[in-house]
Amino acid sequence: MNLFNDIDLFTSSTPKKTIFDLPDTDLVLYEGFFTKEESDYYYNTLLHHTKWNEADLTIYDKTHIIPRMVSWYEDKANPGANQNGQDWSRDLLNIKLKVEAETALQFNGVLLNLYRNGKDGVGWHSDRTENFGPDQIIASVSFGETRPFRLRHKTRKDVPLVEIPLTHGTMLLMAGTTQTHWEHHIPKTAKDILPRINLTFRQVKRILTK
Repeated sequence: MNLFNDIDLFTSSTPKKTIFDLPDTDLVLYEGFFTKEESDYYYNTLLHHTKWNEADLTIYDKTHIIPRMVSWYEDKANPGANQNGQDWSRDLLNIKLKVEAETALQFNGVLLNLYRNGKDGVGWHSDRTENFGPDQIIASVSFGETRPFRLRHKTRKDVPLVEIPLTHGTMLLMAGTTQTHWEHHIPKTAKDILPRINLTFRQVKRILTK
């Protein structure tokens, strides 16, 4: 099956690296970070062999089912590790190792999101600080359908909205003060589109309380 055949993204043996010149963020995009063969393999494997779960979100005392499926993996050796986390699969470890080799960073947790179709998305937000710290570094890997990733500065109205197409096999590194000064979201669409899988690698820093 010829999945997500963005030929231009896979013609080079090295990924196309874009460093964004934006205030209050260190944002780097790697297009074609995974080869076409790797991307197709991981997409199919993760789509069909991940234990996907529904998750809910409480806002103003009302609980809502979020419009996407999720799965959480975390090193069991982490102090206070979430026991709902699952053991890393060989494929997830291989993806993590490639991300770590490029970024020279270490990650001990990953949140997988499955956007099943255009009805799934995520609203404007910054990633929470609990168990991650105020300026967490996130390496975001995408497989599957291209979805636009939008960012807006929280306080500077002179900074225009940024839209980055996250294509099959890309990695987006969000570092610096991105989570403090920027919000991001994945908009929904009425188009008939295929699923997208997003992996956000994180540095879990749990604070244990007695």
